Amino acid sequence: MSAWLMAHEPAVRLGLFVGIFATVALWEWAAPRRELSLPKGWRWLNNLGLVVFNTFVLRLLVPTAAVGAAVLAAERGWGVLNTATLPPMVAIPLAILLLDLAIYLQHVMFHAVPLLWRLHSVHHTDLDYDLTTGARFHPIEIVLSMGIKLSLVVLIGAAPVAVLLFEVILAGAALFNHGNIRLPLPVDRVLRWLIVTPDMHRVHHSVRPAETNSNFGFNIPWWDRIFGTYQDQPAAGHEAMEIGIEPVRQRRIQSLLWMLILPFVGDPGAYAINRRDWK
Repeated sequence: MSAWLMAHEPAVRLGLFVGIFATVALWEWAAPRRELSLPKGWRWLNNLGLVVFNTFVLRLLVPTAAVGAAVLAAERGWGVLNTATLPPMVAIPLAILLLDLAIYLQHVMFHAVPLLWRLHSVHHTDLDYDLTTGARFHPIEIVLSMGIKLSLVVLIGAAPVAVLLFEVILAGAALFNHGNIRLPLPVDRVLRWLIVTPDMHRVHHSVRPAETNSNFGFNIPWWDRIFGTYQDQPAAGHEAMEIGIEPVRQRRIQSLLWMLILPFVGDPGAYAINRRDWK
């Protein structure tokens, strides 16, 4: 099984990504939640161009990725779950749960440390909110995140199949909850107890700093409620709320080149949690 995963992991991930992307894109076309302020084709060209660039950099620097680390840890007996005697039906969901908690805490950290916030601000400077926003991250943030993930996979001793499932679920959830899609409000109220919904995560992309620093979850919605970072709705409502961060709202910075240089030249504002001057 491990050998099969190592051989087919890129194809499995790509196939599922394309399938989920197409589904959410069609949903956005059929039932959009908000009117976009910039041309979709231009935004997609730049946001997806960043995805292609990040994939190239990541495969160049970390060719085996997280699944490869899980295979190595299983072969060497590294990590808590590799030394425990838990059945797969317990060990796999537990590993996914722990990895998701780690992603939540990492997300908070990227908002709390000013230097990391500079990198993460690339994700928040999108002036619109649709499924491509969910894949818009600076390559240095992507590499740092992979380093953290590799360490956690080895420490936890997550099985290769658990890591693959987690990464596929997380990527799919990020596309879904960044989707510019309309859900009936009663459905959203129920669904956000099970998974982060677009209306729940959209609050996190508000231009208001207090809302930017809420709803950090990407997949499992419970962490925000447990740790007190949950906010139900944006103060201005979903149609009227502004997306982005206040000092960086120029159209020119939506280009691929500007996204790459933004952390080094842009003003990320007072959004970092430990430097906040907001209430």
